[in-house]
Amino acid sequence: MPEIIPFAEAGRLFVEFKHTAFRLETRRGYASDRAGARFQAFLRGVTPEYEPNVPWNVSVRAAVAAGRRFERIRIVDDPPTDGQRFLLASGLGNVTAGEDIRNLWRADADRLDLPNFDFWLFDSRTLARFHFDEDDRTLGVELITDPVAVLTACQARDASWHYAVPTAEFAAAVASGV
Repeated sequence: MPEIIPFAEAGRLFVEFKHTAFRLETRRGYASDRAGARFQAFLRGVTPEYEPNVPWNVSVRAAVAAGRRFERIRIVDDPPTDGQRFLLASGLGNVTAGEDIRNLWRADADRLDLPNFDFWLFDSRTLARFHFDEDDRTLGVELITDPVAVLTACQARDASWHYAVPTAEFAAAVASGV
């Protein structure tokens, strides 16, 4: 049985990484998003605005200014779920903060045989694998440094990055029905 720790305990990795922090998001939605006022407003037709002063965006801007990179691939169903549409809209703010977020259709992710779990990969050395319950609530993360598991995550990152589409372009295509 893997040791699963609260995600907050892995927060130090966002401060300690030297070069890259990469995230693969595979879920169709997240309970943390659905519970928020921004998501509920989005469902009523309100476009999420960029929030420059939230701690995440402040941290990303500082890391990027220091030469570190935040990269993210989001796997999206066809048609996208409400949760995925929300992430496309709200993700533009993360991009403004300095993240390079790209999107990949689930059919392409399946063709590439990408993992079916979410993770953060720090400096191609530490893998933080998420664990969720059936309602998309984060149970915690498993910190993995096993070279084989880390290499598999690196290969997933590299394969997905090659085919993924930047968020603004992908969101425009989804909005136009393509």
